[in-house]
Order: sequence, then C-alpha cells, then structure tokens
Amino acid sequence: MVLRSAVIVLLIGICASPAAVAQRIGGEVTMDEYLMLLGQVDPSARDGAEAFREAFRLKCKREISTLELRRAVAEGEGDPVLMGMMRASHQQDQAELRRLASQVRCNTGP
Repeated sequence: MVLRSAVIVLLIGICASPAAVAQRIGGEVTMDEYLMLLGQVDPSARDGAEAFREAFRLKCKREISTLELRRAVAEGEGDPVLMGMMRASHQQDQAELRRLASQVRCNTGP
C-alpha cells in the first residue's frame, strides 16, 4: 500500500501531464531522468521499473520508450505486471520478479 501511495504521488506530481513535465524539466524526459524520479519516490519503484524494462527488452526485442513506461505507470491503476514488479522489488522477491517478467506484454497501446 505504501508503494501504491508513492506511485500515486509520482503520478500527480510528475506524470499527470507530459507538457507540464517537459516544462518543469526543460524538454523531453529521458529514461534515465524518469527512473531517477521514480527512485526519489521509492527505490523499489525504480528497481521494479528497471526489471520491467529489461523483461520488455528481452521479450519484445526492442527497448521500451520513456513514454511507454510512463503510460504503463500512469494509465488507470498502472500496468498490473509493472505494479507487481514494483511490489516484488520492494519485497525483494526474485521468484515473483521472474514470474512476472514472463507476463510482460509487447503491445503497450490502448
């Protein structure tokens, strides 16, 4: 629940408006900047996002874009696999991270 609250704070303060993010940071947010911001909210959120990013790369044979990752965090209640990976990172549950990695979907659109 604490992780979910931290992600909500992140969504409100950072992800709610891509234009506001760009204006505050002075341009497009890079993946490194986005992961750094997640880490400021909660290091396990960053770790889970990095695990999701790696699983996406391995399964989909391409890098996930910063925008795709931001949407996976921000849309609705967040991508359930990504949220689960953040939770598993917080709990340091490597088996759950591996299980969730196999469930990453390559289509990130609506």
